[in-house]
Amino acid sequence: MIKAVLFDLDGTLLPMDQDVFIKTFSGLLMKKMVKLKEYDPKQFSTGIWSAIGRIGKNDGKITNEELWWNVYCSVMGPQGKEDEEIFLDFYENEFQETAKVCGCDKRAAEIISLVKEKGLRPILATNPLFPRPATASRIRWAGMQPEDFELFTTFEDYSYCKPNLDYYRQIMAKTGLSPEECVMVGNDVSEDMIAEKLGMKVFLLTDCIINKNNEDISRWPNGDFDRLREYIKAL
Repeated sequence: MIKAVLFDLDGTLLPMDQDVFIKTFSGLLMKKMVKLKEYDPKQFSTGIWSAIGRIGKNDGKITNEELWWNVYCSVMGPQGKEDEEIFLDFYENEFQETAKVCGCDKRAAEIISLVKEKGLRPILATNPLFPRPATASRIRWAGMQPEDFELFTTFEDYSYCKPNLDYYRQIMAKTGLSPEECVMVGNDVSEDMIAEKLGMKVFLLTDCIINKNNEDISRWPNGDFDRLREYIKAL
């Protein structure tokens, strides 16, 4: 019996071209940090992307947040930890400009309402690469509120990232759910459909599909928001 629906965010509930999104937000962050801290742009770029790359391969010993700062400070120096307040200010302010390169499909919020109407638990299983304020903002850009979800995953609370199956296991541990009680909805074939290996049902949203290995997607239920609505109605 299905009890919960897990949703990816970027490219799923929040339509976007991921490359454009990354280029836009990283450019805004670079501009702020170079101006305020007079960092060498190349060093700062190495610092943030090395940190993001490492937390993408976190082995679970520490949180993604702790690992991020460890790697960032290994590049920028111990004083790099002093940048935390600047990063948080960035996410509250300049980061909001990034919404301009994202879409907003009202059907996303309608899908979440449908999930609740059916008595199912909505969970936002977005890759925990960002801090809580950044993820809360992206939820709002998609036309919803953070409280619309039972939980949403951020780097403060998680120790793995997609496509590591331990990321999904960590959600199961926090919610008391079993994989067989869940559906995972996402746009990334390698990061989201992998949840099927744990025993979850999956649905591939194709509007902003990422299929790096050109896999045959006909093996999974797939389609746009209208198809997803019908799929959830039938659960």
